[in-house]
Amino acid sequence: MTTNPYASSPFSYASEPPVAPYAISELMPGIRNLLRHVQLAAGERVLLLAEHTVDPVVIQAVAAGAACLDADVRILSVPPFSPGGWDSEPALQVEVAAVSKADVVISATWWAEVHTAPLFFDQVMAMPVRFASLHMAATAGALLTGARFPNELFYALKQRALSRLTQAETIRVTSGSGTDLTMSGLTFAPDGGPVRTGTWQPFPYGGANFWPTHSEGVLVIEDSTFTGVPDQPIRVTLRDNRVRAIEGGAAADQIRRRAPGGYYMRHALIGLNPKVRIAGGPQFEREKHAGAFYCGLDALTDGVPETAAPGFAHCDCQIDRPTVHLDGELFVDRGRLLLLDDPGIREVAEGFGPPDVLLDDNPLLILPRRYTGGPMGVPVT
Repeated sequence: MTTNPYASSPFSYASEPPVAPYAISELMPGIRNLLRHVQLAAGERVLLLAEHTVDPVVIQAVAAGAACLDADVRILSVPPFSPGGWDSEPALQVEVAAVSKADVVISATWWAEVHTAPLFFDQVMAMPVRFASLHMAATAGALLTGARFPNELFYALKQRALSRLTQAETIRVTSGSGTDLTMSGLTFAPDGGPVRTGTWQPFPYGGANFWPTHSEGVLVIEDSTFTGVPDQPIRVTLRDNRVRAIEGGAAADQIRRRAPGGYYMRHALIGLNPKVRIAGGPQFEREKHAGAFYCGLDALTDGVPETAAPGFAHCDCQIDRPTVHLDGELFVDRGRLLLLDDPGIREVAEGFGPPDVLLDDNPLLILPRRYTGGPMGVPVT
């Protein structure tokens, strides 16, 4: 019996429905925000790294937007990347060579390319490129929803969130399905604005990523890299930041098989974008929804965590509507990010339209074009 309402969540671009050709006009506000996020300028070399199965209308929309800014656009169609380091030695010489020669890379992959060694974070950050990854999000659905959220409003929300989160000593995550997990020893990713040279960021913009050194409690998985939505709850017990038990039938067996030497908690994320989809969205969209939580379990290497190398048994785990406390203070209430009601954030939202519309966290109410951030090529100040 399936216990999760998102069991029909797609598993690859091949399982996503195609969009009508005329829909390209409706994708352009999201494309504009993407190109602003990577700070694309006229004359720059843009590489669109697209898996063979991505909707061609989405590819056309990205390429057309870049061309309108007089960028030098190249499209490279590639085989799908494997999840969680399943294929640990892919032949990516062509992809790496192309990435290294670009000014801006927009990656339309399903599983993030950083699950592979040749394009892992340390490799990308050593190149003079600005890298944006539409992992699971090179779709009309993602571009119509989360990508329409104005850039500057997201940056303000991210900075406000980081100012709160970085002061916390503990983060406690609970859920109706049984999660009760406390993390401490927290280091947060500082990215709070546009993509800079030598950095990698996901798009649509998503959340606050952090690395705990201590995690204790129980994680009940609603969706994961290796299982999709499980047919019964998976309970993961953590102590001293190590996974001590994984319980839950066949799906639990699937996770254990990928790392027989054990797992540790590598990183976690609290979503911040109110316009990212939950219902019908794949995992890497849902993780970015304002108030969602996910964490990455990684394989131990010879019994110890290895944080400087790719995780070749990296299992991302999703909770859609958690409750989150920072040092006992409520931060997310059953999936509702309380910062959406912050007066300072609402004041920023007023520069784009009605705050009640822009900060409403129901992504099925698509943000009208006039509230999405302004015309192509004209930065909003």
